[in-house]
Amino acid sequence: MKTLRDVAIGDTCKVVKLHGAGAVKRRIMDMGITKNVEVYVRKVAPLGDPIEVTVRNYELSIRKEDAEMIEVQ
Repeated sequence: MKTLRDVAIGDTCKVVKLHGAGAVKRRIMDMGITKNVEVYVRKVAPLGDPIEVTVRNYELSIRKEDAEMIEVQ
């Protein structure tokens, strides 16, 4: 399983499935990360946390723990 955390800087991926449950999953969906949406990885902080992505034409920073819950292809 490939997650958003595994995507290289400068690559675009497509969300396959959101893992997790409850408030965390709801928060990820509220940020616009839903099934079949394309996500472009802009940059990653020096220690790997957070990851800056572009989703639905806006920039978003996401923690690596949350990125691991987003399955991509």
